[in-house]
Amino acid sequence: MSLMPLDGPVAPLPRADDSPPPVSPARRALGSATARRAASLLPLLLLGIWAAVDWGTVRDGAARLAGADPWWLLAGLVLTCLGWVAAACVRQGAVPDRLPRGLLLASQVAADAANHLLPANIGAHAVTVRFLLRQGVPLPRATASIALYSLVRAVAKTALLLVFLLAAPTAVPPVAVLPDGRTLVLAVGGVLLVPASAAVVLALVRPLRRPAADFVRTALTDARHLHTRPGRLLPLWGGAMAAPLLQACVVASVGTALGVPLSWPQLVFAFLAAGAAAGAVPAPGGIGPVDAALVLTLAGYGTPVALATTTVIGYRVLTVWLPLLPGMLVLSVLVRRKAL
Repeated sequence: MSLMPLDGPVAPLPRADDSPPPVSPARRALGSATARRAASLLPLLLLGIWAAVDWGTVRDGAARLAGADPWWLLAGLVLTCLGWVAAACVRQGAVPDRLPRGLLLASQVAADAANHLLPANIGAHAVTVRFLLRQGVPLPRATASIALYSLVRAVAKTALLLVFLLAAPTAVPPVAVLPDGRTLVLAVGGVLLVPASAAVVLALVRPLRRPAADFVRTALTDARHLHTRPGRLLPLWGGAMAAPLLQACVVASVGTALGVPLSWPQLVFAFLAAGAAAGAVPAPGGIGPVDAALVLTLAGYGTPVALATTTVIGYRVLTVWLPLLPGMLVLSVLVRRKAL
């Protein structure tokens, strides 16, 4: 019995040498190094773009601050740097794992710079999550620490504001620093919309239910465990209380340097009230809504609007523009060293 020939030519079997050549380790390393170099230069590029767009603010703030008391401005700059230490304490307190102190502080310097480029603290949280992952912290625990960090910061700021309201009967009435009815309704609606939207998404998208359940389980377990350890509880809540106070003291230092006719408690309360009134509006680093609310709050105390505006500009110069360049440099260095 003879075999019938097949119609048409028979394709030859592939040979081992026909496969694409493997990428050499040297070429792979070169591509990885190029990607890291590009990522390290990206923050500096964004810094240059932002400076070009908002150059008028930098120029006007520097001109108006030229006649201020330099020692009080220096004190405000020192308080700004202490804010990085407070943020690092909260980050460490929100994670059971022990983190290297030097790298943790450097990551918060970089996170503060990234926070001014993206709204709603997205930049700072992204840098921190990347840092935690590089330190071997699992992703569910890293994201749970972000949620705990945000919750503790919000509770601490609200508690401080209530303390000032109760301890300062001569302050402006609370109604004067709260947003109007429409803005307050929108803010409350936005707060309620977040969990409602999450519930709808989880109900419609079944694959997200298990990761969401794991996240909630990890967050509750870690939060309960951290509050039983004084080495985590004290930096968590102590840093959360210190962070807004340090920012408020920067405003007070600038106001004192410019001769604002208000006491330190009034200036600190003005910043806390402005942050609470405008905190629901997502903006990079709170720039914009908080500034406008702070000007209005200072004006409610009787400060001239021009002087209040200069105080806010000085506060932004000390907390945004001066630390932004070193923060971007630290971010670039951490990326190049694979710490992020």
